Amino acid sequence: MNLNTVEKVPNEQEQQDFYQKLRAKLVAYLESKKGKSNKFTPYLMFVPDLFHLLIKTVTDTGVDKKSRALIGASLAYFVLPLDLMPEGLLGFGGYLDDIVLATFVVNTIINKLGPDVVEKHWTGDDKLLHVLQKVAEVSDEVISKIPVKSPIAQFVKQESKDK
Repeated sequence: MNLNTVEKVPNEQEQQDFYQKLRAKLVAYLESKKGKSNKFTPYLMFVPDLFHLLIKTVTDTGVDKKSRALIGASLAYFVLPLDLMPEGLLGFGGYLDDIVLATFVVNTIINKLGPDVVEKHWTGDDKLLHVLQKVAEVSDEVISKIPVKSPIAQFVKQESKDK
């Protein structure tokens, strides 16, 4: 990731608009019959909070270049229309792989730089470390829904075994 990439990060108002729109759509979905019956529903509300956290952390001057590159790749995965569980086909359920990847990246940054670096950017209702723990508890089940031969599934499965 170079400095030009960081300069292209949406401005504060655009970030807030995206965050509010996504959160409003998620709330409506979660109140729907389909949303209420989805067993992963409690985790979907973490989507806008994790995205916001990654945006804020990638622009933090206390974060090294390698970590910024990792965060930038995770952000790209969030916004690219084609991923392993595409939102266009699966609706909000398609964000589950994004949540797992974002959680993995945030955990990596915390292990490398300490929790203070990312906690100061967290805007979610629950404590960040509690959210990461909740997602980690279901990540194996989510990963099992991703095609087995996909690189991200293999990478996350291997990293989970190594810990």
